[in-house]
Amino acid sequence: MDIIQKYFPDITDEQRRQYSMLQELYTDWNAKINVISRKDIGNLYEHHVLHSLGIAKVIGFKPGSRVMDLGCGGGFPGVPLAIMFPEVEFHLVDSIGKKVRVAQEVSSAIGLQNISFSHARGEEISDQYDFVVTRAVMSLVELMKCVRKNIGKSQHNALPNGIIALKGGELDGEMAPMRNLCTTWDLADFFDETFFETKKVVHVSVRN
Repeated sequence: MDIIQKYFPDITDEQRRQYSMLQELYTDWNAKINVISRKDIGNLYEHHVLHSLGIAKVIGFKPGSRVMDLGCGGGFPGVPLAIMFPEVEFHLVDSIGKKVRVAQEVSSAIGLQNISFSHARGEEISDQYDFVVTRAVMSLVELMKCVRKNIGKSQHNALPNGIIALKGGELDGEMAPMRNLCTTWDLADFFDETFFETKKVVHVSVRN
């Protein structure tokens, strides 16, 4: 939990309480339904919670914004972001029902009020959002094809509406077809830990 406080010192007592509950909840649920590698559960805050919050280092979602987390798994990046932005509406989507259940149960246990869920594929979601966030779910080109229909036209935030993806490694080839729409940030510029040396946030502007 200290690593969250290190990089986000201004969180409220309620946010601190919610973040602090995640280790026990995810450890318990992960023993029943494997949503995080068993070897990695001890690194929950660095590899999953803080990684998710890399998005919060490049954009502060305005109150009233709507964000879909596609391929949320057990709740990343959606749950940590929903804690960080309590006045933003988050909708978490995954095609694997048991993973959605974990995210639901964790969110309920910590008292999140700004989060909803769908057990569905991205193609089945028709609602519109300001942003779609993901964590290495599919290539950017495939992602664009899947969620373009879900990006609303009305702009509320400093970044244009579109996709915000947590990615790792070499991305030049993946971004090439839409390079003029992409902006990238190295998470190593925000976080000191070696885990983040190759991790990036990619924003893809979607103009509908």
